[in-house]
Amino acid sequence: MAIDPQFDSNRETEGTHRGHDVWGPVEEPEQLGIHGTHVAVDFDVCLADGACLEDCPVDVFEWVDTPGHPESEIKADPANEAQCIDCMLCVDVCPVDAIDVDASRI
Repeated sequence: MAIDPQFDSNRETEGTHRGHDVWGPVEEPEQLGIHGTHVAVDFDVCLADGACLEDCPVDVFEWVDTPGHPESEIKADPANEAQCIDCMLCVDVCPVDAIDVDASRI
């Protein structure tokens, strides 16, 4: 299941993590929500293959530990989403469509 591109309308923020919003629902460790707004990663879809970290030319993503999550125990966190240049490489290389980038959501 891919990230919901209208998550900012369909979900509410549950808090922040490393300076970016976290969109719910969140029930750790099984349900971690969507991290980021401009660059959004659905932590419940992300399987941590690392393609986004390798291909991002401005290093938007950093690994973050997510122990106990059923998909993977690390996630690609958009910790530096303010650096995003909207090239969409991360969206294109994500094998499970866990990432959405939208400059209008800044």
